[in-house]
Amino acid sequence: MIISRCAMPTFLKIIDSGKIAIVVGARQVGKTTLVNEALKSKNMLLLNFDVPFDVARFKAASVLPPVDGLKSLGSPDYLVIDEAQREPETSRIVKGWYDSRLPVKIVLLGSSSLNLLSQTAESLTGRNRKIHLPPLTLRESLDAESWFRPEYAMPVIEEAFAPQFRVTLLKSMVFGCYPEVVTSDDKIGLLRELSGDYLWKDILQAGLIKTPDLIRRLLTLLAHQAGSEVSVNELAQQLQMARQTVERYLDLLEETFVIFRLPAYSTNLRKEVVKSRKIFFWDTGIRNAVLNAFDLNENRPDIGSLFENYLIAEIAKRNDLSDNPAELYFWRTVSMSEVDLVVKQGSTLMPYEIKWGKKKGKCIAFQNEYGIPVQTLSSDKPSSWPCP
Repeated sequence: MIISRCAMPTFLKIIDSGKIAIVVGARQVGKTTLVNEALKSKNMLLLNFDVPFDVARFKAASVLPPVDGLKSLGSPDYLVIDEAQREPETSRIVKGWYDSRLPVKIVLLGSSSLNLLSQTAESLTGRNRKIHLPPLTLRESLDAESWFRPEYAMPVIEEAFAPQFRVTLLKSMVFGCYPEVVTSDDKIGLLRELSGDYLWKDILQAGLIKTPDLIRRLLTLLAHQAGSEVSVNELAQQLQMARQTVERYLDLLEETFVIFRLPAYSTNLRKEVVKSRKIFFWDTGIRNAVLNAFDLNENRPDIGSLFENYLIAEIAKRNDLSDNPAELYFWRTVSMSEVDLVVKQGSTLMPYEIKWGKKKGKCIAFQNEYGIPVQTLSSDKPSSWPCP
């Protein structure tokens, strides 16, 4: 089943511009499927750098004059390089081909940020445009549901399909939104495979982490604390690791799109938390797989924090796919008043509390400080969820 992706129009726009398209995202989020669908009627060559033969073809072409190198690859109109981060010279070679004005459009796909390359995407500055392809958004996930039709607006779903939507939402929170997981009957099996070493394969293969067990133990601690402020010092103590090592591991998990960090919003250095960060998983299915917590019961004890992680990741995904992305924060005072999410679009602030079900209560402290009332984002009213 091919699910229509929100990133498709942006990808096609980049291709039409003649720039090198760089599509990054975690393994198995659908990068190759997106490109194959976009270019299915084109003269395209796909090289996968997880395959040694494809790497050898690329290297052989790179030592020839650019025109001859392209001919040795069959003179494709579109050259797609999957898992581009696996070959450190990719950026330098592609830069040479691009600058030679070869009659080929180039797409690089990476399951980690290209900052992991020893020869980084800096050499392609001004020559590329990037897309971060996250796991499916809720709207994309709905395409896999038999009751859903693309013409349904969220208010219609709330009124006419509330029970079906509730089931879909809970499944998305528990099993996450990786395309194959969404469409599979063996969701738990796939998630266990993904949440093994496969998802952070690039870190392990590059030798950036010497003991794989430590990354699994770190992920377990993070999964328990998802949506909370995480103390690096406490993590270091629990793992008996140096603080700098934990920071490095967190950076690597962020580079490979397993987690992301939400900074604190502050204009009042005396009253507000400034340096803290909350950690969220891009996909709650991965978080649950780390904990082996696949209970679909709405009364599971972590339902509130699970929904908060799910919804903030949903908003972060929409934001990354936006032409005009906002800045995302949380807010907390030293006296422990807190707002779950602050969206800053230009000079406009939009504060939100996130509630599972019909729970009440809003943070008055933020309104007192900034004169902006806090809105509630509820699992019962998806039409109110912001789309930065």
